Amino acid sequence: MTLTSRSLSAFLSLATLCLAMHASAQEPSSSSTAGSAPVYSNDGPAYGAELQGFDYPYPVAQFSITSQRQVVRMAYMDVHPPRPNGRTAVLLHGKNFCSATWRQTIETLTEAGYRVIAPDQIGFCKSTKPARYQYSFQQLARNTHALLQALNVKQATLIAHSTGGMLAVRYALMYPRETEQLVLVNPIGLEDWKAKGVPSISVDDWYARELKTSADGIRRYEQSTYYAGHWRADYEPWVQMLAGMYRGSGKEVVAWNSALLYDMIYTQPVVYEFDALHVPTLLLIGDKDTTAIGKDLAPPEIRPTLGRYPDLAKLAAERIAGAKLVEFPELGHAPQMQDPAAFHKALLDGLAAKDVKAH
Repeated sequence: MTLTSRSLSAFLSLATLCLAMHASAQEPSSSSTAGSAPVYSNDGPAYGAELQGFDYPYPVAQFSITSQRQVVRMAYMDVHPPRPNGRTAVLLHGKNFCSATWRQTIETLTEAGYRVIAPDQIGFCKSTKPARYQYSFQQLARNTHALLQALNVKQATLIAHSTGGMLAVRYALMYPRETEQLVLVNPIGLEDWKAKGVPSISVDDWYARELKTSADGIRRYEQSTYYAGHWRADYEPWVQMLAGMYRGSGKEVVAWNSALLYDMIYTQPVVYEFDALHVPTLLLIGDKDTTAIGKDLAPPEIRPTLGRYPDLAKLAAERIAGAKLVEFPELGHAPQMQDPAAFHKALLDGLAAKDVKAH
């Protein structure tokens, strides 16, 4: 499929259309608070289980791999710069994100000379959602490594957001010589939620929860947890991207894979292995983030102790040898989307600093 940026404009228009159809709706503003969430219609586009119908900003290829006695396909974008600087950046998305959400970062990096590879992990977005799969960060790291080998990438800088941060840490531990640099953007997994008191639930319970996914639920969660109570219309396309898979005929397999992935995230902490990381590491942290898996399941007295990113980031920076921490005091879980200019300046500065040290 040839993919263009027109879908982004279409989805921004969708938010406006929904408002017009809803008599009581008001245009959301950047100063909206958690107590005054914007009103949207819960109706919207329906997408296939592999996000068929949703266009990505660059052409999407498929990498087939035999894994766990079946052939699965990883969707990915491989964007080459007009003036190469010899480095490759691999962008790893989060749990509620897809590689398409890296659009502005891809533009920025390719303009700066980086080749950019942005995959959708198995179980996510445009990649295969198997009926049966044992998810682990080791497995996802192996899948990603196989993709890079097939693309003849010998060494790469990993730029990883949210759940992608847990994957990137695992990848760097497994393939340190092939990891040129690690950039962790509000990674989850800076704490062990189980050890802190978040109770376990079964995959079946995760599945039941995921079957209830709606655009309204996604929006409320992201506004309160990711964006410190704020909301902007340009976040809405990504809400519809996720909600659309739950409106489609593949809803059950999407929800099942999501349940398996939540169980993986909860049961496979990486925080205890930060001391073993020995690659140049940059932490880019929005301090207003409060993300913590299963926080709503935890006892009320425990919830305020979870997802305290300013503290968690400092502890991580202390434990990762030579790590550099850059904080964005007024930003939340996705600084690359909230303030692209500030984020990308810090990112490019951090990437360039690695080159200076290397010489």
